[in-house]
Amino acid sequence: MTTLRALECLVAVLDTGSVTKAAATLHLSQPALSHQLAGLEREIGTPLLERLPRGVRPTTAGRAVADEARAALAAAERVVTVGQAVAKGTEGHLRIACAASMTAGLLAPVLRTWHRRRPGIQLTLTELTSADALAGLVESGQADLAVGPRPTTWQATVDLIGTEELVAAMTPSHPLATTDSVSLADISQYRTIGYDPENGLHAWLTEVLAGHGVAFTPVMRTRQTTTAAELAAAGLGVALVPTTALPSGYTGTIRRLAPPLTRDIVALTPAAGDSAVRAFVNELTRRGLPIPKPIATRLAR
Repeated sequence: MTTLRALECLVAVLDTGSVTKAAATLHLSQPALSHQLAGLEREIGTPLLERLPRGVRPTTAGRAVADEARAALAAAERVVTVGQAVAKGTEGHLRIACAASMTAGLLAPVLRTWHRRRPGIQLTLTELTSADALAGLVESGQADLAVGPRPTTWQATVDLIGTEELVAAMTPSHPLATTDSVSLADISQYRTIGYDPENGLHAWLTEVLAGHGVAFTPVMRTRQTTTAAELAAAGLGVALVPTTALPSGYTGTIRRLAPPLTRDIVALTPAAGDSAVRAFVNELTRRGLPIPKPIATRLAR
């Protein structure tokens, strides 16, 4: 197999027109350089250089090989340059998986800042509704990091971004809207909006409700938390919704649960995450888990 060193020797000889000058340029002895050229000629099966009384010149094969050799050396140099840029976090491709309800409130501001500071890094976003599915993308190598609730199992790196509160969303005319807070038992007396089994909240809430000894009666189910909130505001039932899924101008009524119902929001990364991944996760954890100010104000009342 031809080596880059042999190609480098050939190009240096052609550029300088001399084996002696090429050896000095490459900091090689003349025998070492001649050995590289002889090996290259043996592999190709024909002479590449014509030795003259004063210097050398390429044969027909040498001219053809030289063009490809220069391209190969340029490509190798680009490999190093790109690798260094990626290591510095200025170039590359970052594949992010995120819980669909968190894209706008949590991820979008970080993506905006990241793109402004590192325009050379291409970003790809995949949105899912299941924490286990998000973890699966990272485990299979289809994503570099995932942002969402804690999955059922995860063996690599976990960074806590913040703790998310779930609240009861309903139409302003609902009987529970007049109370300061509601319990799961209170909600169980009314119609509710449930989640499709493909949404990770379905299994999680089923376990939570069973632990409290209550059951809900969903009149319909949806895959999206934002849709559940809007359906509740429209009067179809009460929905348990993460605060991150509520838009700042939400028209429904929201009430805290007693006792509070919370879940961790984390970033999942492989054990051997690179510098760009770590920098992105650091930005997420620095910013934390924001709640739209109008929503936070309403919950504080």
